[in-house]
Amino acid sequence: MARLRAPDGCPWDREQNFASIKKYTLEETYEVLDAIDRQDWSDLREELGDFLLQAVFYAQMASEENLFNIDDSLDAINEKLVRRHPHIFADAVAETGSQVLKQWNEIKAEERKLKPEKPQGLLDTVPRALPALVEAQQITSRAAGVGFDWENAGQVMDKLHEEIAEFNVAREAVSADQMEDELGDLLFVIVNLARFVKVDPEQALRRTNSKFRARFGHIERRLEEQGRKVSGTPIEELEALWQEAKTHPLT
Repeated sequence: MARLRAPDGCPWDREQNFASIKKYTLEETYEVLDAIDRQDWSDLREELGDFLLQAVFYAQMASEENLFNIDDSLDAINEKLVRRHPHIFADAVAETGSQVLKQWNEIKAEERKLKPEKPQGLLDTVPRALPALVEAQQITSRAAGVGFDWENAGQVMDKLHEEIAEFNVAREAVSADQMEDELGDLLFVIVNLARFVKVDPEQALRRTNSKFRARFGHIERRLEEQGRKVSGTPIEELEALWQEAKTHPLT
């Protein structure tokens, strides 16, 4: 990467900056997730290389500006892993994943106190630039970590029914803002429900997306055999083919 960014290096690589590379970082992240979903380990090996390149790219640009280099980043994560795993590297005790997470967040909070920054709220360190689903996961976990939470999944289900009722009311309103607000509340509660039942909502939705793709593809293939297309086919027939697709294994 240093060679590519050198004065006689690649014009495209030399033109890039921190902001221009961000979109590629997001793209490579999703390609890693896709390879895992498909259990294509050969592809994952390659995608992880592309993913690591993003870190190298950022670090090289930072090095050119005398901010830090890749060694500094690796040293920082090594030190952090040791510091936040006292149950492994010191005398603390944490026997469950939940205990480890609670300890991690407590240590992280103490670390923030030592930084010469202006006081921040608990949620201020969750980046607003995250995809909304990921942001919701992080802020609900942070709030739950300090006790602002329901006691059980049943209470979350009660809240979900409450939000569905409010959304139904909003559907009768003329305000698009109100409907968007209520739908957002509904999605937020579902993220909380996913946390309670220990399911990653992003992965759950990706799995459903994959399932929908496969079943919709079945509909297209069945109609193509008859020289027809989805467009113009009665919904009753499409539904029958959808039910048929559900009896076939996903590919």
